[in-house]
Amino acid sequence: MKNLEVIVAGGGIGGLSLALSLHQAGIAVRVYEAVRDPLPLGVGINLQPTAVRELTELGLGNALAETGIATRRLNLCNKFGQLIHAERRGLDAGYRWPQYSIHRGALQLLLLRAVRDRIGNENVRTGLRLTGFAQGRRVKVRFIDRQSGSEHRDEADVLVGADGIHSAVRHRLYPAEGAPRFARQMLWRAAVEAEPFLDGQTMAIAGHFHQRIIVYPIGKTRGGKALINWICQKTVSHQPPREDWNRRVAKEDVLAAFGGWKFSWLNLPALIEQSPDIYEFPLVDRDPVAAWSFGKVTLLGDAAHPMQPVGGQAGSQAILDARMLTRALLQTDDVAIALQRYDLERRPPMNDIIERNRNFGPEAAMQLAEERAPQGFACIDDVISRHELDTVVASFARAAGLDVDTVNLRPSYVMR
Repeated sequence: MKNLEVIVAGGGIGGLSLALSLHQAGIAVRVYEAVRDPLPLGVGINLQPTAVRELTELGLGNALAETGIATRRLNLCNKFGQLIHAERRGLDAGYRWPQYSIHRGALQLLLLRAVRDRIGNENVRTGLRLTGFAQGRRVKVRFIDRQSGSEHRDEADVLVGADGIHSAVRHRLYPAEGAPRFARQMLWRAAVEAEPFLDGQTMAIAGHFHQRIIVYPIGKTRGGKALINWICQKTVSHQPPREDWNRRVAKEDVLAAFGGWKFSWLNLPALIEQSPDIYEFPLVDRDPVAAWSFGKVTLLGDAAHPMQPVGGQAGSQAILDARMLTRALLQTDDVAIALQRYDLERRPPMNDIIERNRNFGPEAAMQLAEERAPQGFACIDDVISRHELDTVVASFARAAGLDVDTVNLRPSYVMR
């Protein structure tokens, strides 16, 4: 599509991936981010092979390898640390691309540097919050400078809302939607330097629906240690404040709930004690919507499908959104038709994953073990059959587009 211009509202993982993808396709793009000076905030994130493939095709494969950890195995365990199910991941599972565990902030800065280098720093505009838009021959967009209060205006052929779970674009498309849906669970998480556990490339999830932990390495540090990301998740009765990546919590609060979670292969209380900063935020998502695309405006990533962080999907699916939206824009000269095609292709499977994640996704096997053997087990086969375990895990992989053949054999979404 010749001479097309796109405005991307949001400079997170999805918005930056879209900017790189559009640039690769020869489409002009400008990114607007509300935060003036993006910092490497947050903790860990998992990039599935299907997303790593896309970032590799964008020329970032080496940078990912240098920054993250190639995950080789996933262990699902009960609250006593007993193994329920193990599966190979990434290259070890037969994918042509790794699965990476990486610091979310490091990934965002990696993407931001690439975007500024490729589309020009002048086309990455920070400190500007979207306040409105109007559609006509083009989309006219209004922003406000968060520091000075002055208004900034721009226009393009397409506006993409990639501005997260509190998306200003989505709010204008669905003004009566209200606040995100709270799942009655709190997450405490941190990243800490420590000795590697197991083989140093394993992601482990232990517990059940109402109380569980997730631990995995996201980088190497000096002296043979690893930067380990840990998450403690627990059902609560109180209504939390608005989620905030930067809200700290005292380690005593976490130890009160998880101080006894010490296994032969992991000393969780020690990780909690060693963590310099622990962050708290509620588990939230939004209900699926009936449309993402309205004329020349569409949604992407958490603005389109804010989901619970189950199965390592949110960031990976935002990257896939970016590539498939780019492909749709290349297939026709009619912007509205392109955005509708993208909507019809991406929205149904993403809405399905939102619902699956609410039911624990592939980690439902842990809940089965808790219900059937709350005091532990001598052999998992006496509790859950191998067929039942495989069915639970495989059905989610198919729904998320993660089966090996789909990832390895499909054509590229965007031809270079």
